[in-house]
Amino acid sequence: MAPTDPTDGWSLAELARRTGAALDGDGAVVVRRVGTLEKAQAGAIAFLANSHYASQLATTRASAVIVSPEHAALTPLPRLVTPKPYLTYARVATLLHPSQGAEPGIHPAAFVDATATVGAGASIGPHATVGAGATLGAEVVVGPGCAIGAGASIGARSRLAANVVVCDACVIGEDALVQAGAVIGADGFGLAEDGDRWLRVPQVGRVVVGDRVEIGANTTIDRGAIDDTVIGNDVKLDNQIQIGHNCVIGDGTAIAGCTGIAGSTRIGRHCRIGGAAMISGHLTIPDGTTLGGAAVVMSSIDAPGVYSSAFPVVPFADWRRNMVRVRHLDQIAERVARVERALRDLSSDD
Repeated sequence: MAPTDPTDGWSLAELARRTGAALDGDGAVVVRRVGTLEKAQAGAIAFLANSHYASQLATTRASAVIVSPEHAALTPLPRLVTPKPYLTYARVATLLHPSQGAEPGIHPAAFVDATATVGAGASIGPHATVGAGATLGAEVVVGPGCAIGAGASIGARSRLAANVVVCDACVIGEDALVQAGAVIGADGFGLAEDGDRWLRVPQVGRVVVGDRVEIGANTTIDRGAIDDTVIGNDVKLDNQIQIGHNCVIGDGTAIAGCTGIAGSTRIGRHCRIGGAAMISGHLTIPDGTTLGGAAVVMSSIDAPGVYSSAFPVVPFADWRRNMVRVRHLDQIAERVARVERALRDLSSDD
């Protein structure tokens, strides 16, 4: 049965029913928290998603484990057996460690403009501000120090952690999660050369964020220069990502931390982009593309696939030797071309 108090824990049988995993062993075992195979103690459930750690099944002190069918026989512990242990772990962790609800209401130290609309059950924390004409849906949580601009809209059940900025007229859909310090809708880097100076170009578009989107801490999404910057449904953005003006990110795409995406780039649906990738502007990446960490994309990608461009780390002495050779690539290419011409000439003489 489900506990009346999360601290009471969940039986393994109930977790199996809730997650769709197969129960193998004593379903009456109660777990109260998740843990790693290495450090879990009694009352915890651990998981094995990487066979590199399979030996830890024999030594773990967890009360139960989550494993794939191929690893189920490696442990005598009660277990949830599933083809996707990490996904099942995520579902179990959500049940065992539910997010803390916020108290509905407007904190006395918050400011909400008289023309703003605040939905039923919404929570607005201390020192948050909600601008004129803004709309907050039902059960929205606005954390302390947040700034919601004039005319902005935040959909039902979305949660903003502390010090999030949602600029004027920007839109966030339902069930979104925005971590601390994120800025949605700041001006993009729009400048026109005026002799030896720069003229700032007004940025008049919005940012439109879909439903169930997660935006990491200190991530910044620039508003459109003319048209909108668009983040599709179910997009997951890690911390400290920069998304330039007029970008379009397709549904279900996941982008890891410290990635930089220049303006007017269109990224397709269900793409995966590794950390610290750098993507130039005005290009297209098709649906289903994977970019490795630190990939540098300078032109559009025509076909989905797995792409990477950064050198893996090597000892410094090897790197220095390779870099010396890289500096001479043009000369080497010219020498190879001369050899090829000479071979062709010899072949023609025969």
